[in-house]
Amino acid sequence: MKRRALPSHLLEQGCAPVREGGSHSIWANPKTGRREAIPRHNEIKKHLARSICKNLSVPIPPGD
Repeated sequence: MKRRALPSHLLEQGCAPVREGGSHSIWANPKTGRREAIPRHNEIKKHLARSICKNLSVPIPPGD
């Protein structure tokens, strides 16, 4: 999955970026209060994207 696709999906699901770290972006789901780090790689592996979505309590992106 391209890195741009995951943040777009998270925004659609109501999540928001909290802050930018050195090598990760921190995103939160305001409905649940959970936070998750998203690496700044060009490609994010399918299993990692699924894990991030699961931890933020959002549906898995289509195509995964």
